[in-house]
Amino acid sequence: MAKLILISWIVVFTLLALFSISNAGNTVNVMKYGAKPDGKSDSTQAFVKAWVAVCNSAQAVTMYVPQGRFVIKAVEFRGPCKSKINVQIDGTIVAPADYRALGNTGNWILFIKVNRVTVNGGTLDGRGAGFWNCRKSGNNCPEGARSITFNWANDIKISGLTSINSQAAHLVINGCNNVMVQNVRLNAPDQSPNTDGIHVQTSTGVTITGTTIKTGDDCVSIGPGTRNLWMERIQCGPGHGVSIGSLGKVANEAGVQNITLINSAFTGSDNGLRIKSWARPTNSFVSNVVYQNIQMRNVENPIIIDQNYCPNNQGCPHQTSGVKITGVTYKNVQGTSASKVAVTFDCSPTRPCTGIKLQDVKLSYLNTDARSTCKNSGGSTSGISMPDSCLKK
Repeated sequence: MAKLILISWIVVFTLLALFSISNAGNTVNVMKYGAKPDGKSDSTQAFVKAWVAVCNSAQAVTMYVPQGRFVIKAVEFRGPCKSKINVQIDGTIVAPADYRALGNTGNWILFIKVNRVTVNGGTLDGRGAGFWNCRKSGNNCPEGARSITFNWANDIKISGLTSINSQAAHLVINGCNNVMVQNVRLNAPDQSPNTDGIHVQTSTGVTITGTTIKTGDDCVSIGPGTRNLWMERIQCGPGHGVSIGSLGKVANEAGVQNITLINSAFTGSDNGLRIKSWARPTNSFVSNVVYQNIQMRNVENPIIIDQNYCPNNQGCPHQTSGVKITGVTYKNVQGTSASKVAVTFDCSPTRPCTGIKLQDVKLSYLNTDARSTCKNSGGSTSGISMPDSCLKK
């Protein structure tokens, strides 16, 4: 009996060893190709070589970034690849100390034409302060780099990632299908220019959940061609809120539809729930948007539709927006406004907003009644209505 037990344990340990060897064979450590976790050495080529190895693997494989600080310049991880790839980051990936090293690439870490890729854990440090100072000084600056971008990718998952001090947007999803973003943290100072948290455009089936965003621009910005976007448990602030748009900058532009944001909170942000469009002719549109169970804490513009967006009064004076906005629901939106006007519907005279629904909206200003303003906007109101609705029925 004892001999049988001994043999059984030998078999178990043998299988475990084989399993361990198999797993090790399916993991590519960037340090194997010369990456150094010292926060100083340029590890760009090591990351590129590691990517080539995982991209050409016939089996599912992990690209592993261990603990430490790895400096890399602008890098492109291009597909298509042969199998599923997991990028496991336990350490911190750091941009060069000199912001000019990223040049005018527009992207720092770019995944392009990849499928079935997961990015899990770790921190991206964009070291954006030098670039922001250049922007503020009015000097001749490069365009700035988005920290991590997915272009024309499918079946993507980004989980547990932290991005700090991006030069420009933290995370961009462009031309993608079936993307899950969960439990990420995106942080930049509230005065850092154009540091959007997550930007989505020309993409279908994106889900964003359990995300904390503190930044200097939109927490989430939703661009043309976005469809079936689901957002929940978003913590936003400081920042410019969750913004659809700006839309309608060009005459022929894809619309935005089926957008949902639930169970989320805004704290000290410039805006809460915002839709904005240029005051220019266009065939763009916004339809079927639902905001539900939203908490506002000292938000400057808790609910706002602005169809007269015209920065610096260039390219749009004396025109009106052609973006057709219809079917926008605000349900159980409560909390405090940092301004007297808590609800603003400033819609186009040539394309009035229709089908706006306010249900159980309760927003106050300094413990007093707030106000709402409406232009060219129609819809219905039910349940609690604070401030009083000004929608045309």
